[in-house]
Amino acid sequence: MPTSRKPAELRPKRRAARVEPLASLPLFFPLEGRKVVLAGGTDAAAWKAELLAASGAEVHVFAEELSEVFETLLERGSVKGRFVHHARPWSTDVISGAALAIADAPSDGAAQAFYCAAKAAGVPVNVIDNPPFCEFQFGSIVNRSPVVIGISTNGVAPILGQAIRRRIETLLPTSLQDWAALAGRIRARVLESLAPGAERRRFWERFTDMAFSGKAAEEEATSRDLEDVFGEAAHVGQGRVTLVGAGPGDAENLTLKAMRALQSADVILFDDLVDDSVLELARREAKRMLVGKRGGRESCRQEDINDMMVSLAGQGKHVVRLKSGDPMIFGRAGEELTRLAEEGIPASVVPGITAASAMAAELGVSLTHRDHAQAVRFVTAHSRQGALPNTVDWTGLADPATTTVFYMGRRMASRISERLISEGRQPSTPVRVMANVSRQNSVSWSGALSDLACGVDRLATDGPVLIAVGEVFASVGQTAEAALYHDTEPRTVAAN
Repeated sequence: MPTSRKPAELRPKRRAARVEPLASLPLFFPLEGRKVVLAGGTDAAAWKAELLAASGAEVHVFAEELSEVFETLLERGSVKGRFVHHARPWSTDVISGAALAIADAPSDGAAQAFYCAAKAAGVPVNVIDNPPFCEFQFGSIVNRSPVVIGISTNGVAPILGQAIRRRIETLLPTSLQDWAALAGRIRARVLESLAPGAERRRFWERFTDMAFSGKAAEEEATSRDLEDVFGEAAHVGQGRVTLVGAGPGDAENLTLKAMRALQSADVILFDDLVDDSVLELARREAKRMLVGKRGGRESCRQEDINDMMVSLAGQGKHVVRLKSGDPMIFGRAGEELTRLAEEGIPASVVPGITAASAMAAELGVSLTHRDHAQAVRFVTAHSRQGALPNTVDWTGLADPATTTVFYMGRRMASRISERLISEGRQPSTPVRVMANVSRQNSVSWSGALSDLACGVDRLATDGPVLIAVGEVFASVGQTAEAALYHDTEPRTVAAN
């Protein structure tokens, strides 16, 4: 029988570093009214000049000749900074006192000369498209100023950086620029009227919700809403709990709403099966506490987890209860929500991708393919007593037009097979077993229902196991071939 220990007494567990290694440190450099030296009159230099002037810099361009693009840029001018053209080559004396020094050099010799002159003057230097002579890089930019997002691949994959920028562009509404400007106008009031810490954070979390709501950031239209938000933020009371589905493993399966919850959490109580890559996306300042429950291992009692949520929320904290898969499917969410309701603590749920859905996607199999199945059932393989649940309609599960997915079925594989066959399911019924769904170390087996116990044993894993039974898996079983890959790649084993 599994033992139980209180969360505070749990053994240490390996977790990802709070900050993973960085190829370079992203910084945002204010250039308003500052001098920048730019050597070169090419199209590439023109793009850098336009970018610098948009940041408010006074861009001193040293070039005897300018490209047509550069000439047009100088004629048009900048809406923020300004250009000063010097129709001569650069010299060492012009670099002194500059905030940055940038050049488009025609050769490595010219690049080295400019680099050495800037270094001697103590000015950060960048020679365009010549990494050995760069102390900093220009990344791809998403511009919602005053919100500015910089993307860098450290110079190794600029096209990838541009693709990432396009992806982010689609996620951020253009109105975000106006909301950020509004935030700047009300910032002084926030500092004056709300206490540091929880009050201000509550305000800015609600403000952020409004910014992403699709509404226009018009001060008159939003003034009443803002007054309500100020009032709520200033009210010191109980915190709240958000039950968040982390999905079966891959952090890319998180919903946007789950991401926002992780970014606003004060405390994260996470399951043992939650992948490190998911925790890496959480707010850095959030306290993270492992409260995992695993069959046959030292585990937290559900009562201890409930008490912890109540206690932390009672301190005014936003508690995120991070659960593997979907919190509403075999996640004990009902018990947690009931306890929180009894204590009068606000609670909400962010759904996640359940393991069965991730398995179907990974296999490319429809669980309700109309030629094979008209129903799908998710069934727990364990009752409160640790045996197969007797309350399940086993006769219904034996229906050949039903796809059934058993959760947590590794230790019950032989009993599941025996019970289904005894209820009339054909021994030859196709079965698919997967462990560690959607993770790099996922493993799977295909075969017949009569061979289920042996198939699970062949996987040789203690990870969470799904057992899927139904005719929809017939093609998977027929085409699977016995194959063992490198440990970091999925492994598929077919029946003999």
